[in-house]
Amino acid sequence: MAQNATRGGFDPFNEIPARLLRVRKQLLGGRFCFESESRALLKLVDMAYAGLPRHQLSTPPADFRIRLRLVPRESPMTADEPPMLKTQSGAGLLCGVMDAQNYAILYPDQRKALIVVSDDMLDRPYYPRYELIEFAVFTLAARAMGLVPLHGACIGRRGRGLLLLGASGAGKSTLALHGLLQGLEFLAEDAVFVEPHSLLATGTANFLHLRADSLQAFTSAATIAWAQQSAVIRRRSGVQKFELDLRGRNHRLAAAPLKLVAAIFVSSAQASDAQDLLQPLATAAVVERLTADQPYAATQPGWRSFVRQLSRMNLFELRRGQGPQAAVAALSGLLG
Repeated sequence: MAQNATRGGFDPFNEIPARLLRVRKQLLGGRFCFESESRALLKLVDMAYAGLPRHQLSTPPADFRIRLRLVPRESPMTADEPPMLKTQSGAGLLCGVMDAQNYAILYPDQRKALIVVSDDMLDRPYYPRYELIEFAVFTLAARAMGLVPLHGACIGRRGRGLLLLGASGAGKSTLALHGLLQGLEFLAEDAVFVEPHSLLATGTANFLHLRADSLQAFTSAATIAWAQQSAVIRRRSGVQKFELDLRGRNHRLAAAPLKLVAAIFVSSAQASDAQDLLQPLATAAVVERLTADQPYAATQPGWRSFVRQLSRMNLFELRRGQGPQAAVAALSGLLG
């Protein structure tokens, strides 16, 4: 076993750290303490979560502790991007592993995580931020607080929220951005976490991701320029997107969790009548469609309770009309 020397002898597991620095954030209704010897890793935490509203759910906030460790790269990475994150579980642990120097180990029952990042990944900050830090925050919060993790977006007004669902490429992000620009509150664009008994939804309103061809839906030169000047990230699928940072631009970020009042499946189908974009859906059809749309969430303990509560809401399919402005107007009508 490789042994690491310390002043007092050997520390094979790196259990004797130098002075730890700490950053605290209230996220998804939980209180997270991030600690590390590396200022660069804590800077990634701030890059992801600084300036976000402090959400409080219906239950007292749980406390979480995430330790971040920076290690040297043992051998050069030859590929353009790190290996795909692979997940594993056992003995009460959850793991996400890229390679021997980049991984996250989660202890949901103890509300703790260890994240290890190689120093060369600081030149590729999107990967440790999105695939390791966000992975740990989202997974710990969902497991420890019983939240239902959904792939979707959420916008709203005056504490009332609309859950936007649908396949990738259906236009959820474009619709959410149009809603934000037209004065609606923005809660999340990619990952929404719902308290199943209360239908309070929370998320991290930090970034919104748009494909270049989505800019055709915008007429404002300022909005297009803002998107084009944003960082460009590349998803594992190979799709490139603009990463728009929503903080510090006087946008209406949801200051508190939103109570869901309707769920909308965003469709690429064209509406037969431009005045009738929202099509009511039968509850039975929604349950089947929702389970197919959210396979991971459907395995979580709170799923049945969430579906029962959801079936009491307004459920719609949103079809395409003469532009996103008309779609936002139709959605705004659901918020009263």
